[in-house]
Amino acid sequence: MTRFKSLAALTAGLLLTGAAHASALEQFKSFVSSTKAAKGEFTQRQVKNTNGEAPKVSNTATGTFVFARPGKFIWTYVKPYEQVLQADGDKLYIFDKDLNQVTVKKLGDALGSSPAAILFGSNDLEKNFTLSEAGTKDGAELLKAVPKAKDTSFEQIIIGLRDGVPVTMELKDSFGQLSVLAFKGIEKNPALNAASFKFVMPKGADVFNN
Repeated sequence: MTRFKSLAALTAGLLLTGAAHASALEQFKSFVSSTKAAKGEFTQRQVKNTNGEAPKVSNTATGTFVFARPGKFIWTYVKPYEQVLQADGDKLYIFDKDLNQVTVKKLGDALGSSPAAILFGSNDLEKNFTLSEAGTKDGAELLKAVPKAKDTSFEQIIIGLRDGVPVTMELKDSFGQLSVLAFKGIEKNPALNAASFKFVMPKGADVFNN
């Protein structure tokens, strides 16, 4: 579960459509309304601040994602170890290949006001998040999302959008740790079906239901 917590800092606002110079909020709302599914690649880094020293980057991971709103996704970590977070709209399966271990959660409990709700949830994001403009960085328009719930482990999420496409996502947790994701190779609305997200239990896996 330690891995899941660091990954769920993903876990992952993918694509947006909109005018090249539209505000981040305009681009984001356009994305939410027009992008029902997507797939692509990601790189994720953990950034730690220690006693006022220069931030240290660690735990770089790479992988792929595919999602279909609402609540269906496969978020696959390929390096440095293999792990899959997969949701079928009802349950979330977390598969650690090295341990051959699967943890099963009710999807509603796992999403809520988490980053995954932005990435894969319903279109009613402003119900759970306060959205606002956050300036620009490296040519990208920034959108800040602050969870309205008080019991979430995340303080804020910053999404960077360029030409209507999300290029970065920064997730700051309640301990001041920062997870930074970069997206590339995004394909909008690919052909998918419900069976694409059905989790197949690995042979001999240990299963834990939470």
